[in-house]
Amino acid sequence: MSEIEIRACAAVEEFQRMVELQKTIWGFADIDLVPLRMFVVASKIGGQVFGAFDGAEMVGFVMAVPGYRHGKSYLHSHMAAVLPDYQNRGVGRGLKLRQREEALARGIGLVEWTFDPLELKNARFNIERLGAIARRYVRNQYGRTSSPLHGGLPTDRLVAEWWLRTPRVETVVNGGEPPRASTTERIRIPANIGELKKSDPKAAAQAQSEAGALFEEWFGKGYAVTGFELDEQFGTYLLEKFESPS
Repeated sequence: MSEIEIRACAAVEEFQRMVELQKTIWGFADIDLVPLRMFVVASKIGGQVFGAFDGAEMVGFVMAVPGYRHGKSYLHSHMAAVLPDYQNRGVGRGLKLRQREEALARGIGLVEWTFDPLELKNARFNIERLGAIARRYVRNQYGRTSSPLHGGLPTDRLVAEWWLRTPRVETVVNGGEPPRASTTERIRIPANIGELKKSDPKAAAQAQSEAGALFEEWFGKGYAVTGFELDEQFGTYLLEKFESPS
């Protein structure tokens, strides 16, 4: 990570590069792209727009907009992206840690974002490498998109809650493991779900639907996702009874 610079972005040319990265990473049609103007707005209204640079080349970015709920301000991190050649090299984590640092400097204690529960490596990153939890499930949040990565499925999403000041997050961002409850419930996703989207869309849709129903059931009982395990057969979400840190 030493050769990667992460910095705030403000130039229109930088925002244009972020639009281009969306096309490269997700294969979005124009209708599904976050437009340049949204990056401009986010940078001017109390949001965050950070780029990751290898020399002069932008290889990733994160963008957040301000939110307000229950009398408190937070940030909604709408998009984070890293070029495939730079993934698994700490770039994404570096962007998120910069996001956390800047939010805390402004007195903001919560960053939220949505993620696809079928994207298992991303789930592990969010929960195990950042210390986020999840206790909301939203069906078809963005409608069906043009991205091949979504496999034509509804864009069902978990909502990640990143409580920046909690001992849980402090432990994880400093290299520790998130605490484990003695008793947990489990929701399993087939480890080959990415291949199923291509080879057997009906099976992928069934796996998504069954998992969604379980998430809704357990969240309705006051549980939250607090852990994640990945092996050759399954990605497994670990859920426990959870009280809000807010």
